[in-house]
Amino acid sequence: MKISKKDIEHVAELARIYISDEEKVSLEGELSSIIDFADKLSELDTTGIEPAAHAIHVQNVFRNDEVVPSYKRDELIENAPEKQAGCFAVPRIVE
Repeated sequence: MKISKKDIEHVAELARIYISDEEKVSLEGELSSIIDFADKLSELDTTGIEPAAHAIHVQNVFRNDEVVPSYKRDELIENAPEKQAGCFAVPRIVE
């Protein structure tokens, strides 16, 4: 597939960037060669090959949730500068 100067100008307009005439000529060749390479990949026989989302096997590395003993509320509230109804009291910021 050949990328034209008009295509480059259209993409530059969508991206809201300025591309000089010299850059347009350069990009024509570069983008055309990239598209040609991608077209070669479509010529490969992929019969019997499963689609893959990743090149390597990916697995969940998160640990399982387990209930473990925690601090007692009364011990934590002891350190609060101000307390109210068994909770930390903080200044109101939303009116």
